[in-house]
Amino acid sequence: MQKYGLIGYPLKHSFSIGYFNEKFSSENINAEYVNFEIPNISDFMEVIEENPNLCGLNVTIPYKEKVISFLDELDKDTIAIGAVNVIKIIREKGKVKLIGYNSDIIGFTQSIQPLLQPHHHKALILGTGGASKAVFHGLKKLGIEGKFVSRTARFGMYTYEELTPEIIKEYTVIVNCTPVGMYPKVDICPNILYEYLTPDHLLYDLLYNPNVTLFMKKGQAKGATTKNGLEMLLLQAFASWEIWQK
Repeated sequence: MQKYGLIGYPLKHSFSIGYFNEKFSSENINAEYVNFEIPNISDFMEVIEENPNLCGLNVTIPYKEKVISFLDELDKDTIAIGAVNVIKIIREKGKVKLIGYNSDIIGFTQSIQPLLQPHHHKALILGTGGASKAVFHGLKKLGIEGKFVSRTARFGMYTYEELTPEIIKEYTVIVNCTPVGMYPKVDICPNILYEYLTPDHLLYDLLYNPNVTLFMKKGQAKGATTKNGLEMLLLQAFASWEIWQK
């Protein structure tokens, strides 16, 4: 039986295990998907060595960047992003080859593209983690200039305190790549100037629990278009499977 899995820590809110095991069952695929909750990235190679039937992995927080040093190869998009969320494991003649991919960029671009309008030229990307890097490169592919917003001052980025009404007017796409507003802390949202949002704005939240975050509600109150990250999650899972099978 083939094995696939997810590495991260903690893995309490893993979507992948339910999705893939349901897929394997309904499509009569002789495979299983398991969670590998590893407290340290140094345990990564142990997972590979102790599971000889492991064919592929998904990678989640906090290892999307840390895992790269263990891989033999990265695909082109992944090199640019600097974050991995899919690993293809190739075993030949007793040797193991690990190739890193990023399906977040695929899921995000396919999900946001139908919502984009001609006036959407610039985007604020809230957060600076692995997912935000995939979002930045996905937007770039779609012809949209992204600017990161960070809690701490960094070169070439805005801090939340630096956001002005003029910046909010100029950047009509805003993507939340932070965990702020995720269940159970549903009564908080990223600290942006919501009062200056308009119907020209598009607010995309990578979170999907709750279904409508406070970030999205505040956008909807101003007539903005909003979307959560559930479709992106599904699309990146489809892409993971395609990567493992090709």
